[in-house]
Amino acid sequence: MTMGIEVRRLTLRYGRQRALEDISFKLQGGKIYGLLGRNGSGKTSLLSVLASLRKQSDGEVFIGGQHPYENAAITSQVCMVGESVHFADSSSIRDVLRLAELCWPNWDDQYASQMLDMYELPLKKRIHGLSRGMKSALSVTIGLASRAPVTIFDEAYIGMDAPSRYAFYDEVLKDYMAHPRTIILSSHLIEEIENLFEEVLILDRGKLLIHEESEAFRARGASITGPEHQIDDIASELQVLNEQKLASTKSVTVYGELPAHLLERIEREGLAVGPVSLQDLFVHMTKKGAKER
Repeated sequence: MTMGIEVRRLTLRYGRQRALEDISFKLQGGKIYGLLGRNGSGKTSLLSVLASLRKQSDGEVFIGGQHPYENAAITSQVCMVGESVHFADSSSIRDVLRLAELCWPNWDDQYASQMLDMYELPLKKRIHGLSRGMKSALSVTIGLASRAPVTIFDEAYIGMDAPSRYAFYDEVLKDYMAHPRTIILSSHLIEEIENLFEEVLILDRGKLLIHEESEAFRARGASITGPEHQIDDIASELQVLNEQKLASTKSVTVYGELPAHLLERIEREGLAVGPVSLQDLFVHMTKKGAKER
């Protein structure tokens, strides 16, 4: 079972402050989406609205064609987990799993046990005795074992060490292939996880900057390197995101499709052209002082 998501002109205010402003997008069911943004960009606010933890101030949200807020038929099909589990410190891991089974009708207890074994989390261990990494491991276990048609990971794996995070990334892809659903991953660790994203959404200061297929978005960026005077001449016709200089050599990161005449010139003059990672594009497009695109 998969569920699509549609957001229409969503605005969320905290008092006079706007956390989200006039956001619209559609997410087809059954894909893995990356939600990226700097601290304070509105990622958690948006995800909280999708998970019905907050009600939007304006606009509409649809999950599976229905308004999710205070709609038990939909909220039971959405699971959002963060870095820490929000249960009483005195609760044991066994208590947490029992409650999770009541919350999500597609819960897979056997799979949850496998995940606990992988992360070496004993059922009797209480929340107050868990390290940061163990809490993250428990969170991702809940998210995956929920088998919710819409599963949201809001930086849930940040507390884990690198081997544990990579084990999680492998598990996400494996379980997604076996049990297709809509998965949204919010992360700062873009280089580690970007290969999972089929589509990417970028928030910047409460506004939706980009929503595009990951490969198409990567293809919009390029780095061009060569003698400074040649690069400056070519870059004058392009949207430059970043530039670096070493002696008489210069490299620019540009955004947008390279026109045919410039490609011909770049090849003719022997300049180097290379790809730009999703993380680099994200950093350059959301850095302080960057123009809206």
